[in-house]
Amino acid sequence: MSEKIELVERETLKDKPNEEDLTFGETFTDYMLSYDYDKEKGWHDLKIVPFGSIEMSPAAQGLHYGQAVFEGLKAYKSEDDVVLFRPDQNFKRMNHSLEKLEMPQIDEEKLLEGLKQLVDVERDWVPTGQGRSLYIRPFVFATEPVLGVRTSEQYKLLIILSPSGSYYGGESLKPTKIYVEDEHVRAVRGGVGNAKVAGNYAASLKAQTIANDNGYDQVLWLDGVERKYIEEVGSMNIFFVIDGKLVTPELNGSILPGITRKTVIALAQSLGYDVEERHIAVNELFDLYDEGHVQEVFGTGTAAVISPVGKLKYEDREMIVNDFETGDITKELYEKYTGIQNGSLEDPEGWRVVVPQYR
Repeated sequence: MSEKIELVERETLKDKPNEEDLTFGETFTDYMLSYDYDKEKGWHDLKIVPFGSIEMSPAAQGLHYGQAVFEGLKAYKSEDDVVLFRPDQNFKRMNHSLEKLEMPQIDEEKLLEGLKQLVDVERDWVPTGQGRSLYIRPFVFATEPVLGVRTSEQYKLLIILSPSGSYYGGESLKPTKIYVEDEHVRAVRGGVGNAKVAGNYAASLKAQTIANDNGYDQVLWLDGVERKYIEEVGSMNIFFVIDGKLVTPELNGSILPGITRKTVIALAQSLGYDVEERHIAVNELFDLYDEGHVQEVFGTGTAAVISPVGKLKYEDREMIVNDFETGDITKELYEKYTGIQNGSLEDPEGWRVVVPQYR
């Protein structure tokens, strides 16, 4: 058993929410993990503390120059256990994001151990039932109080937990409507589009508002140079089922390498499907649809897991996918993925990580 991390206990615990009323990311647990960094000490003072407001200088560099990265993963109830799904991949990707913004690397194994102990303390907050989970948000931001435009010498890492329902609310596989953005740009190759940094999401909000105002759930981004190649959706990677083959945009430096994306590719191949990662132009996709070759479209991401797409709109062209019904391949992959997560199906790759009981 690993050494216990210091726990600073709350005076009183919160009332647990009604699981039937859970939304996504609006309720938070009693505790969070805290870790500090400065140039002289490195990372230090790893501990579990009460969830609450933090004190920070108005001159903190993260507020002014955007040195902030984050991750997202989930914990699930599986009979009597609480389980994480591929958490090592999240901390590996976090280090990639930190490197892109010239921020200090973390010890991935130490942070994973800290996360396990935090989730153990909060295991009673993990909800049960279809589409419900304990959403986990690790994030790092610059805190040095200086307005010089340079790399910060002080940082804070926090992990907060949020019991959540389905990302979109309602049924888990309800098809979404996607608006293809052809004016605004999210990221370009050579930038930070392939890292999970806060600024990427700020850059997406204007287009997201336009999409919502037009009755669409999400934005599908095109490449930032030629503005014709499909990249990713605001909160998901994207897949197309074309003549029975799964086609997804290849990772080109401006697309986030999704962990759910990576897992779905492996699952699809294990089920015998061909998977092709390549450039796909938006006009090519709509031409293939007009010719009857596009059977299904779905997105993949931690929050929604697998989300079927029922409608896409690009300029004056519109695509209604599979009569706005969830396709068989989408359903099969969703059931396989979630079955491994919840323990009802075999986990041959060892993706599930059971959280021990430390206390």
